[in-house]
Amino acid sequence: MRLSGNALTNFIATISATGGLLFGYDTGIISSALLQLRNDFHLDTLGAEVVTSAIILGALIGCLVAGGISDRLGRRRTVMIAAALFLVGTIIVASAQSVAVLILARLILGLAIGGASQIVPIYIAEISPPERRGRLVVGFQLAVVSGVTISFITGYLLRDSSWRMMFGIGMLPALILFVGMAFLPNSPRWLALNGQTEEARMVLRRVRATDEIADRELDGILENHDVQAPWSELAKPWVRPALTASVGIALLCQFTGINAVMYYAPTIFADAGFGQDSALLTSVAVGVGMVFATVFGGWAVDTWGRRTLLLRLLPGAVVALVVLGTAFAMHLTGGVGAWITVAAVMAYTIFNTGSLSVAIWLVGAEVYPLSCRSKGMSLVAGGHWGADLVISLTTLSLVQVLGAGWTFWLFAAVNAFAFWFVLRYVPETKGQSLEELERRLKNGTFAPVDRAAARAEAQAR
Repeated sequence: MRLSGNALTNFIATISATGGLLFGYDTGIISSALLQLRNDFHLDTLGAEVVTSAIILGALIGCLVAGGISDRLGRRRTVMIAAALFLVGTIIVASAQSVAVLILARLILGLAIGGASQIVPIYIAEISPPERRGRLVVGFQLAVVSGVTISFITGYLLRDSSWRMMFGIGMLPALILFVGMAFLPNSPRWLALNGQTEEARMVLRRVRATDEIADRELDGILENHDVQAPWSELAKPWVRPALTASVGIALLCQFTGINAVMYYAPTIFADAGFGQDSALLTSVAVGVGMVFATVFGGWAVDTWGRRTLLLRLLPGAVVALVVLGTAFAMHLTGGVGAWITVAAVMAYTIFNTGSLSVAIWLVGAEVYPLSCRSKGMSLVAGGHWGADLVISLTTLSLVQVLGAGWTFWLFAAVNAFAFWFVLRYVPETKGQSLEELERRLKNGTFAPVDRAAARAEAQAR
């Protein structure tokens, strides 16, 4: 039976999102494996941070390179290249006999993760209908947090076994992604951008309810007269509001502290007085919280809207971090205090993941014009991984210097800043076609601050 319409778009999004599952698993498994790696390789704090951060450096490089590759080869083939790198990196990391090989393997995995984070959301967004685009792209983030959760559960179950098994499990989804993508169509918008209009029409007719809807959508794509633009296009004033909103969310997604909790939760809790098993179980709870928050976010982005979701949930993240910082500052690691600490971590995870982590890949894939969408998304992913690199290299050191309490209070302040940033610079994209968003960029009514200025100018006249 040949799939079409919503069934086909669901299948495409599911297979593509396997890249997110690998993304989450390979970044999350280090938090559990690190407890064994420290002993096996005699790693000090700096060594642990370098092994953890190698994958982030690779991701930073991978996402910046992927933009040009996807423009030349197409979205689908770029995802397949990322899947191949996942396989190679997993084989090397699972058999590593030295710290140098371990770091090299993590760099290769990072290249794959960076490529997947750059191109999978674009591929899903460009093939999805406007009314379902939000939840389908958020499916990528759901796969990411599911991968993180699976890594935490795997780490707990294999805590007395080999860290090599923890890493090696990642080979199966890599194979599924590589083989699955070989049978999927290319992005209709990439095809249209490269002059393959009839091929684009055929793909759209397969993934839309009727041929009329598909033809109307193709007409809208062609009316914008997009041509492949150089990197310099992103610096032009008309594109700058998209750059500000998307890269701003990418940076804040990391600087608000979510990956600091994900990477180092077991280590931080163990150092604070929790036993190793309890610390690992706490990280599993964090992963489960991420999944539930992302499922909720997938519903909310198409019901409330992207911007509304961010503004409603970020204040909760601020409060949770203030409570968490206070719990650590007062050394509440036993009895009721321990439960307060765990509850605060869970609340922060839900509010932050359900807002910024849900929005980052969705907004990034939506806001850019087709002519430079792939390159713009490279900067979004680059901002995300660059900030992630800073966080992963400094979190343990920050906790040692400031203490866990002040560290979490600092993250609370960044979450409060994120609320202000969204209020001013992030537009609502719910229910609008990608071409409509491009027209708003061109007429200067994209960002909330720009629309407010336009209204004030009109009233003054």
